[in-house]
Amino acid sequence: MAEQIRILIVDDITETRNHLAKLLSFESDIDVVGSAASGVEAIELAGSLHPDVVLMDINMPDMDGIAATEQLASRAPTAAVVMMSVQGEADYLRRSMLAGAREFLVKPFSSDELTSSIRQVHSRERDKRSRIATRPAASGHGGEGGGGSGREPGRVVAVFSPKGGVGRTTIAVNLAVAAATSLGRDAVVMDGSLQFGDVGVLLNLNPKNKSIADLVPELEAGVAESLDTFVISHSSGAKVLLAPPHPEQAELITATHVKRAVEWLRASHDLVVVDCTASFNDTTLAILDAADVILTILSLEITSIKNIRLFLEVAEQLGYEKGKVRLVLNRADSTLGIRVSDVESSIGRRIDHTVVSDGRSVVYALNRGIPFYVSNREAQVSQDILRLATAVASEVHVRSAGDKASPASQKAAKKSLFAWR
Repeated sequence: MAEQIRILIVDDITETRNHLAKLLSFESDIDVVGSAASGVEAIELAGSLHPDVVLMDINMPDMDGIAATEQLASRAPTAAVVMMSVQGEADYLRRSMLAGAREFLVKPFSSDELTSSIRQVHSRERDKRSRIATRPAASGHGGEGGGGSGREPGRVVAVFSPKGGVGRTTIAVNLAVAAATSLGRDAVVMDGSLQFGDVGVLLNLNPKNKSIADLVPELEAGVAESLDTFVISHSSGAKVLLAPPHPEQAELITATHVKRAVEWLRASHDLVVVDCTASFNDTTLAILDAADVILTILSLEITSIKNIRLFLEVAEQLGYEKGKVRLVLNRADSTLGIRVSDVESSIGRRIDHTVVSDGRSVVYALNRGIPFYVSNREAQVSQDILRLATAVASEVHVRSAGDKASPASQKAAKKSLFAWR
C-alpha cells in the first residue's frame, strides 16, 4: 500500500471541517487523522497525532492560525501547514508564510486545488527531510552566505535592461544552459522578475511547483536549510529558482531576501545567472549590487539606446567598478538604420558583446518551451551565446575590499537617485 499523507484539519466551523474531511476521504493516499476546532486544540492534537500536513484556518477566536502555526514549528516540526482563508490579501499571505506556512489557499477552493496543494507540500517537505538527513554536517547552507561547503564561491551574473522587449530573459536562460551543457559549469538561473517572471515559461516548467516564495521563512531567518529543495533541475542541465507563481506573492520578498538568495546560490553553484526586471526597485538594486558582472542588454532602437545611456549614468553614481557593467547588443545584425558605431558614439563607450538576430530559431524554441541553445546549438545565435557564456563564466572570481564602493557611498548615491521615493 502506498504511503498515506496524514492530515489534521483545523477550523472553528464544524461544517467546514466535515466538508473537508469528506472531500479528502475519496483520496486513497490521504488519511484524515483528526480535526480541531481551535488553534489551541490543534497544537495539542498535533503532538499526539503526528500529522504530515495541517489544514489551518487563519481566522479562529481563541488563537488564530498564524499564532498556531508559529507554535507548531516547535511542537510538531515535521508537520507542514497549509493555511486557509476567505481573504487573499497580501498581508495575510505574507504573515502566514513568515509564520512557517508552506501553502496558502483562498476559500472557496476546488477539490483538485486542495489535494494538489497537500501532495505538493508533502512532497517538498519529504524531499527536504531527506536532503537534511543525507547532507554531511560540514556542507550545509548555514547563515548569511550559505556557508560551509568548502568550495570557492561562484560568479553572479545579473542580466539587466532598462527597457523591456530586448530579449533579456531569453539571453539569461540560454546563457545558463550554455554554461551548464557546453562549459560543464554548475549553473543556476534565478528569476529576479518577481511579479511577472518568464524564466519558467521559457523552460516549460510548472510555476506552481516550487519558487522563491516558498523560501520566505528561511530567507527571513537567514538560514538556508532547504534551498536545494526549491531549486529545480531542468532537463537541459541548468538549475532554476523560479519567481512566485502569483504577482501578489512578490510583496513577500524584500531586497534583503533577494540578496540572501543570491549569496546562497553563489555558495553552492559555479555560476548564478539572475534575470532582472526592467525597472529600478530595491530588489533589482540588491541583485545588481551583489553581481560580479551586469550584462546590460540593448537593441538597435533609439528608445533602448536612450535608456542605456541613462543607466550608465546611474551605474556610475552607484559606484560600480570599471568592467562590472558589460554591454550586450542583441539582434546586432538587424538592419534598422542604426549602426553599431552610431550606438557606441551615442553612449560614449564600446559594445562588449554582440548576439545576432535569429527570429526563426528563437521564437520556435520559445513557443516549444525549449531553449534555442538546446534545439539548435549550431545556429549562429547559439554560438554567440556560447561565446558570451565563456567570457563571463571563465573569469576568475575575485572579491576584495576595493572591488566595490564603500557601503556609505553606495547608500548616499542611492538616496540621491531615488530621493523622490
